[in-house]
Amino acid sequence: MIDTPSLVDQYCHGVLRTELGLGTFEARLGRGEGPAAPGTTLFDTQTGFAVRRWCPPLLGLEPHCPPARYLARRRELGVLEAGRRLLRGSGITTYLVSSGLPDDLTGPEEMAAAGDAEAREVVRLEPLAEQVADTSGTVASFLANLAESVHGAATHAVAFAATASLADGGPALAPEPPGPGAVRGAAARWLAERRVGEELTDPVLLGHLLWTAVATGRPLQLHAGPEEPGLRTDPAPLTGFVRATAGLGTDLVLLPGDFHHRHAARLAAAHPHVYADSGAALARTGARAAAILADILELAPFGKVLFSTGAQSLPELHVVGAHLFREALDRVLGTWLTEGACSPTDARRVAHLLAADNAHRVYGLR
Repeated sequence: MIDTPSLVDQYCHGVLRTELGLGTFEARLGRGEGPAAPGTTLFDTQTGFAVRRWCPPLLGLEPHCPPARYLARRRELGVLEAGRRLLRGSGITTYLVSSGLPDDLTGPEEMAAAGDAEAREVVRLEPLAEQVADTSGTVASFLANLAESVHGAATHAVAFAATASLADGGPALAPEPPGPGAVRGAAARWLAERRVGEELTDPVLLGHLLWTAVATGRPLQLHAGPEEPGLRTDPAPLTGFVRATAGLGTDLVLLPGDFHHRHAARLAAAHPHVYADSGAALARTGARAAAILADILELAPFGKVLFSTGAQSLPELHVVGAHLFREALDRVLGTWLTEGACSPTDARRVAHLLAADNAHRVYGLR
């Protein structure tokens, strides 16, 4: 048994402040994958089984209790108390909370208080640009205010994140910044056509945002594609952008979609400034999480892999992500020890690297 250290959740979101009924809870549990088959439930998934295994004891129930009983207990405690018990039971000591989602989610300060943990903000670039657009009257003021906002955010945020329209490897991921004329033209079109609150998807403006963030020197978290329900995103199209940002002083942390963790691990192995997240790849796989983690560690140096839960909306997903990671890490390292592939000292060092030390180094948390 490996003594897993405390965890830095390097990519997560806040939790909902409102009570949830069965249907709403299941929808959040499924993370947008669509409804269950008629007569079945989304609790009958790897994620659902993991929730029923790890979360009921934190609320005073037996493991694997029926979903209805679990949700009744959750409502009995109230959303704040249930969230507090769950987050504190996760063993996560630091949350890097990605901001800017439209839901009524808790921010870093609330996550820190509820989880009795540290919490820092990761600023999402697209919502930041949308907020600037809502208060800028001209193209010139929009671009000036956008640059000021990005550089201002770098003074308090530990990182930036970008999510939209990156899957096709198009202009947003070009290996050089878009020219001033192209940026002004794209900004003029977007400001003229957009509605207030509309998501930014213009690839030229997204490319401008990415390169503006790179110039700050803060780490940049990159989804391999848009954060849309059911989309499987592939980090391979990021290769040109990855090569172009080498040597600029900005680390890239790849957040691969399901089934693309091997691509992210390969890029992390090939480029000194690139790191691979393990969270999204583990969160949905449940009992197979150890096999996925072993895949990642087969390809990427151990100093290049970071833990996260990728959790959003439900504190249960923070619990599940943390437990699945610990269990997977224990199985993988335990196998290595049994086979003589490493020493106990090496196994402990690898556990600390993945759980927290790599995140501390990348984000300057110490």
